[in-house]
Amino acid sequence: MILYHGSPVIVDNPEIRISKFHKDFYYGFYTTAFYDQAGRWAVRFSGKGYVNHYDYTPLSTLRQLVFPEMSESWLDFIVSCRHGESHDFDIVEGPMANDTIYNYVQDFIDGNISRKAFWELARFKYPTHQISFHSARALETLKFIKADLVTD
Repeated sequence: MILYHGSPVIVDNPEIRISKFHKDFYYGFYTTAFYDQAGRWAVRFSGKGYVNHYDYTPLSTLRQLVFPEMSESWLDFIVSCRHGESHDFDIVEGPMANDTIYNYVQDFIDGNISRKAFWELARFKYPTHQISFHSARALETLKFIKADLVTD
């Protein structure tokens, strides 16, 4: 399976970086099966970047959590991770709370909208996808292939 990572730089050696904020599935190296989505990630800061390609070979001994679609458990997991609660999964896969969806998640966290209102707002957004890698063993399942320069 080919996965993509959008970045301002070529990332031939993926690593987990601790950032100043918690992401959807906590700290990890984030990829997607959608080339165009990775392209949007790549250009979001400067208008140019790279879509890095990886050959992903699943390893059955890794602890994986998969959310096939946005669901109650997906929302609860994202809220937990965004609050800084870690988990022990090597790989987590599921929809991405993009900027619009994240605003709805934050409104839900802050108590500004109900769970029902969140689902009403979120259900019409285009599909997104992410696979995040949270351990050194998980990163070993990725083999860098190439990187494409992209611009907005």
